Amino acid sequence: MLNYGLSGAHWDPFAELRQLQSQMNRLFEGGARSQRQNDNAWPPFNMWMGDDSVVVTAEMPGVAQDDIDLTVRENTLIIAGKRNPATEDEDAVWHRRERPSGEFSRSIRLPLRVDPDKVEARVNNGVLEVEMGRPDAERPRKIEVKAS
Repeated sequence: MLNYGLSGAHWDPFAELRQLQSQMNRLFEGGARSQRQNDNAWPPFNMWMGDDSVVVTAEMPGVAQDDIDLTVRENTLIIAGKRNPATEDEDAVWHRRERPSGEFSRSIRLPLRVDPDKVEARVNNGVLEVEMGRPDAERPRKIEVKAS
């Protein structure tokens, strides 16, 4: 709100702009969140390399173990599944709805090729952990240097 009744010494136009910016951010926050969900940014994941494997962990709260589908092809991991809605009540009146539901799929490019026979996946407290081993033929080998 503009303070027209105050003298120029007390009125801060930058405070008004900060307040307007804050209101605009709140207005568009819901749209940005929906956009993030639509651009395949869910589930969020971390990835790191071990000596002979790569590990991906993904946050998947509210997703049942049976509703998760994993596919590994060469250097790509695809995490797909279904997240059921919080309530099936069609007469429910939502006051706020931030948690997405429905089907999802996320394709993750891995830093190396993996052996599909050396993949282990587990879920613990809503976190999916997928450990994928390298094919034996592609593992780095230490070469012994011999004197001539």
